[in-house]
Amino acid sequence: QPYFSAFQRGVIADSVIDAAVTRVLRAKFQLGLFEHPYADPDTAAYWNRNLLHRAIALEAAHEAVVLLKNAGGTLPLQRGLQSVAVVGTDAVEAREGGYSGAGGDRVSILDGIRAKVGVVHYAAGPGRLSPTYGIVPSDALSPDGDSAGVHGLRGEYFDNNTLAGVPRLVRTDREVDFGWTLNSPGRGLPFDWYSVRWTGHLIAPGTGGIHIGVEGNDGYRLYLDDKLLIDDWTKRSYGVTLRPVQLTAGSIHDIRLEYFESTGNARVKLVWDAGVPQDWHDRIDAAVAEVKRSDVAVVVAGAEEGEFRDRSSLALPGHQEDLIRAVAATGKPTIVVLVGGSAITMSRWIDSVGAVVDAWYPGEQGGAAVADVLFGDYNPGGRLPITFPIAEGQLPLSYNHRPTGRGDDYVDLTGQPLFPFGFGLSYTTFDYSGLAIDSAAIGTTGSTTVRCTIRNTGNRAGDEVVQLYVRDLLATTARPVMQLEGFQRVHLAPGEQREVLFPLGPPQLQMVDEANHWAVEPGVFRVMIGSSSKDIRLRGALTVK
Repeated sequence: QPYFSAFQRGVIADSVIDAAVTRVLRAKFQLGLFEHPYADPDTAAYWNRNLLHRAIALEAAHEAVVLLKNAGGTLPLQRGLQSVAVVGTDAVEAREGGYSGAGGDRVSILDGIRAKVGVVHYAAGPGRLSPTYGIVPSDALSPDGDSAGVHGLRGEYFDNNTLAGVPRLVRTDREVDFGWTLNSPGRGLPFDWYSVRWTGHLIAPGTGGIHIGVEGNDGYRLYLDDKLLIDDWTKRSYGVTLRPVQLTAGSIHDIRLEYFESTGNARVKLVWDAGVPQDWHDRIDAAVAEVKRSDVAVVVAGAEEGEFRDRSSLALPGHQEDLIRAVAATGKPTIVVLVGGSAITMSRWIDSVGAVVDAWYPGEQGGAAVADVLFGDYNPGGRLPITFPIAEGQLPLSYNHRPTGRGDDYVDLTGQPLFPFGFGLSYTTFDYSGLAIDSAAIGTTGSTTVRCTIRNTGNRAGDEVVQLYVRDLLATTARPVMQLEGFQRVHLAPGEQREVLFPLGPPQLQMVDEANHWAVEPGVFRVMIGSSSKDIRLRGALTVK
C-alpha cells in the first residue's frame, strides 16, 4: 500500500515501473516460459546431468571458495598423505542452500576427499544441532522382490495424496532421505499433491533396544512387521517422531512407510538411533579417535540459517566449536571447512587451527571443488562479499560512517573486523605497481581511466581479485569512508603481469545530494586499489572541477 500511494502521488515515475517490469518479462521470454510454462522432465534431466553443466557447476564452486587462514603453509595438503580424518555431518550432507533444486549427482566434501587420498577415516561429530538419530542406511534395507545384494526400499509414487489406484512411478530408493521443495519426486507427479509408499525389509544392526521413526512434515505412517508404530496421517509442521523397538542382531523385519503431501515443500526421512552416540561428548571422543590415527584432520562445520531460520548467534551452532578445539588439541594439522551463507565468528577456535576455508553453499559439485582446493589442484581466489566480525557486538560493522578519530573502539575490542570485506588468500603472491589516472582532473560529467599493473610473484598460477575503492574527502552529505566501485578477477601464471583498467566517472562518483538528486559534487576523491578493503596497495587522487 505505501508503494501504491507513492505511485499515485507521482513519486514513482511510470518509466521506473516500466523498466522494472521489462527486466522481469525479458528474463521470462529468454527462458521460454511463455511458450513452455511447464518443464519437460526429459529436458530437466538433461540440464541436471549434462556434463557441460556439471563442469560449469564445478567452475562456479571453484571460484567461490575463500581461503581465510593458512598458517605455516598448512594448505595445500601433500599427495603423500597416508590417511585423512574427515569430521562433521556437513562433510556428507552436500547442502546446497535454501530454494535449491535437488541437483544432479551431488558430490559431498567427503566424496571429494575420498577421490584424492587412499584412506579416509570419517566421524560425524556432534553436528550442527547435535541430533541423536541418523538416516537408516541403505545397507540395512532391502526392497521387496529384488535380488540379493540390492539395497533400499521399493517406492511406489501416486499422483494423489491417498495412495489410491495404480502408482504413477515405481523405483528403488536406497534411503528415504528426501526434500522436495520446489520440484516433484519424479516424472508424472505434481510438486504439491502426491503420496508415497515405501516397502521392504529392515535388517537389525544389533541386539537390544533402539528407536526408529520419521523426520519430516505432512502426514506419515510407519509399520514394522505390520504393526503400526507411528500414525500421524495429518498435515503437520516439520519434526521428528521416534518409537522404541527391541531387535535381535541380523533379524529381518517387514517395514512400510506411507507419506502424503498436499501443499508442496515436502521433507521425509526414515531415521533411527542405532549406532548413534547419544551424548555429544561421546561423538567428540569418537571423532578424536579417528583423528589420532590419521595424518591430518579436516573438520567440516556448518551454520544453520535460511528463511524463517534466523541465527541468534554468529558462532557455529551446537557443539561444533568444542569439536574443533578437541580435534586441534590432538596436535594433528587441522583444517576447518565452513559451510553456510553468512558470517561466522571464530574467537574460540581460530588460533588453534592451521587453515580455514569458506565453501559457502558450493552446489552439486562443491565437494569436488573443496577437495581440489585442499589438495592444491585449484588455487583459491574467492573474496568475501561481506565483513566477518570478531564478535556480534561489532554489528553492524560497516564502512558507511563518519570518521571520528576514535577508531570505533569497544572497551574490550577494536572496531576492526576478523576478516574485512573483499578478503581472501591465495597459494601464490601478487605485486601491485604503476598506478596511473589518465586525467587527474575532470569535470562533473567527465570520465577518466585508472590503471595499474598486477604481477604474480609466486611460483604457481593463481587468481587475484583487483579491487577499486573510492572515497569522497569532503561532501555536503555523509558518504561512505570507502566504497567499492570496481573489481576484476585476473588469472596470472608465475611471473606474468597484466595491466588492469577501471573506468571512473559519474556512475562511480555520484551521490544522492540533499535535494534527493543524483549528482557528482566538485572536490577531491581518493582513489584506492587493493586486494581487499583493508589491504590497499596503491593510492591516488582525482579532482572533480
